[in-house]
Amino acid sequence: MTSSSPAFRSLLRAVGGEWEPVTSGESGAGVFRSEDGSRYAKCVLPGEVASLEAERDRVAWLGGHGIPGPRVVDWRGGADGAVLVTTAVAGVPADSVPAPTLMSAWGAIADAVRGLHALPARDCPFSRDLTSMHARARDVVGRGAVKPEFLLVEDQRTPPEELLARLTPQVQHRLAQEADDTVVCHGDLCLPNIILDPDSLTVAGFVDLGRLGRADRYADIALLLASSRLEKWTDDRQADSADELFAARYGIALDRDRERFYLHLDPLTWD
Repeated sequence: MTSSSPAFRSLLRAVGGEWEPVTSGESGAGVFRSEDGSRYAKCVLPGEVASLEAERDRVAWLGGHGIPGPRVVDWRGGADGAVLVTTAVAGVPADSVPAPTLMSAWGAIADAVRGLHALPARDCPFSRDLTSMHARARDVVGRGAVKPEFLLVEDQRTPPEELLARLTPQVQHRLAQEADDTVVCHGDLCLPNIILDPDSLTVAGFVDLGRLGRADRYADIALLLASSRLEKWTDDRQADSADELFAARYGIALDRDRERFYLHLDPLTWD
């Protein structure tokens, strides 16, 4: 299913306006940008309506709690699928700026993540907890649906069943940690999902909120530090310096074992 499919064009006609395809998303979704760049539309076929509805509810919930991000402006769902229209977050994705610029914004990113994680977790109706993540990983691995390109380079030659088996003995310990340290997590906190104001180098908003929910804070921290290390920092010395700056600004002593656990688990949950 491509972003120019008749089904998607029909869904877009329901919300009106002129739309340009951005990408064909995972699981058959299509993402479109309005002609003036002020809105995005995400279209799905009937089998993915529930998932998009859940994303809609997360966007609306986060927007009502003072965290910058997109706003829901339209929703249409029916027998042919669904379309979610949100405002665009003005700015540039954090993965699109040069490493020195990202380093200049790094403290502000740490502040924004700390602010997200400071929301009262008990008030969040959505879950991204380890029990559901582990169950999801078992399902994806069991179906042979793991995406090899999502795995860490050192894991790409290892059968996913073996990767999961290495993590499973840690689950009970990590569940106990999560119980003591549950926060509201973004759920996919990599650089493209952090939008920066290019002038002030502050965080203009978080996007792609379909996995937002209660979780161990390291579900976010692991992805953020790993994606910046992989995509931006020029060497290990710069990456280590960025990690230290993040930890100091966020206010945490990094638990590298906990970080590695979530970093290896997350790629097994995508299909």
